[in-house]
Amino acid sequence: MASSTVTVAAPPVPAWRRARRVALLAAAICLIPAAVSWVGAMTGPRNVGIDVATVEWMRSHGGNPIVSEIENVYYTLTAPAKGGPPLRKLPQVGVADAESEAEPPHVYRPPPIEPLIHPALKGEGRWHAAEAHAGPRPPVLLTTFRSDPEYPQFVAGVAWIDHAVTRLDYVPGLVEPPEIAHRGSGEVPPKLRGRLLATFNGGFPLETSFAGLVYRGETIASMVDGVATLVEYRDGRLDVVDWHHGEEPSRHVWFAKQNLPPIIENGKLNPDLSDGPEWGATVNNAVRVWRSGLGIDARGNLIYAAANYQTVGSLAEILKRAGAVRAMELDINEDWTSFITYRHPGAVEPSNLLPEMFRSPERYLTPDERDFFAVYRSGGSGKGGGR
Repeated sequence: MASSTVTVAAPPVPAWRRARRVALLAAAICLIPAAVSWVGAMTGPRNVGIDVATVEWMRSHGGNPIVSEIENVYYTLTAPAKGGPPLRKLPQVGVADAESEAEPPHVYRPPPIEPLIHPALKGEGRWHAAEAHAGPRPPVLLTTFRSDPEYPQFVAGVAWIDHAVTRLDYVPGLVEPPEIAHRGSGEVPPKLRGRLLATFNGGFPLETSFAGLVYRGETIASMVDGVATLVEYRDGRLDVVDWHHGEEPSRHVWFAKQNLPPIIENGKLNPDLSDGPEWGATVNNAVRVWRSGLGIDARGNLIYAAANYQTVGSLAEILKRAGAVRAMELDINEDWTSFITYRHPGAVEPSNLLPEMFRSPERYLTPDERDFFAVYRSGGSGKGGGR
C-alpha cells in the first residue's frame, strides 16, 4: 500500500515579529562602526586602563552628558563627611635647601600662605624650592596647607612659577587635541629634559570643553568669548584672561587654551561658581572631586593648585588665598590631575605635588594621550619652534 506525505505549511510570521527582526538587524549594523571605533581606541597608544579609556571614548562620541551624570551620582553618594580627626603633619613637598630658603634682597618671593586652621602645622603655607640646589632664586616653589576648616583633613598642593626665569611649553598628547598635524611624541623631548622643572595637566579635551585652542599661532579650534583662557603672546608674556576677542585671535597670540568660565577675575571669585549649568556637561561644580586650576598673580607669575574633594568654589578659594588674581579650572578627576617636579636636572627624581596623586610621576616622561604643559628653566630652547 503506497504511503502519502502531507506537507503542512508553516504559519506566517506575524508582521510585528518581522519588524522586530528588521529593527534588531538594523541596530546591529549601526553598531558596527561604533564597535570598530571602540576597538581601535582600545588597541591604539594609551597609558590608562581599559575602563578609563572606554569612558574617554564615550565622552568623545557624544556620551559626555551620560558619563557626567553617572559621575555626579557616584561622587554625591561617596561625598566625605565634615569634621574628623585633625592632621598631625602635612606631606613634605620640595627640598630643604638653606640657600634656596633664604630670601635674597631685590628678588621677589610670594608671601607664605596664611593658614586657615590654627594652630598651624609645621611648614604649613611655607614655600620650598622644588629643585635641589636651586640657588637664591628658585624658579618653582611648592607648599601645602589645609584648605577648609570644615574638612580639616583636606590638603591642597600649590606651586608658584617665577615667570622671569622660566618658560612654559604646551605639549600635545598622542590623542588630544585631535586636530594637530604635527603633534610630536606626546612626552617631554629627551633633548629638553636638562632644563625641565615641572610638568602639569593641560585641561579638558576639546570635545568636553567645547572651547578654543591656538597652537603656534594657528587656530586649531575656534575661540569662544566668555571662556577662561591661558594665553601666551609672541613676546613670551603669559596671562590668564576672560576671552572677549572673537573666534580668531590677533597675530600677537602664540598659544591659547580655553577651559570653562573664569573662576577668579580681578581678584574676586566668579559669583556664579554655584551655578552648575554654566559649567557645561561635566561633573557638577558643587560635587567634591579631585580638581586642579591655574591662576596668575599680580606680577604675572603662574600659580597651580590641586586637591582632592574640591568644588569649583573651594578650588577658587585655594587659588585666591595663594595670590591668584585671575584663574581657571583645569582637569578634574584623579586620572587626569598631575603636577610633577624634578629634584635634579635631566628630569631626575620626579615627584608628584601631593603623594595621593593617582598617576605616576613618570607620566610625562613617557608618551601620554592627553596634552600637558612643561616648565623649563629659561635661557634655552623650550618652545619647539620660533614665534
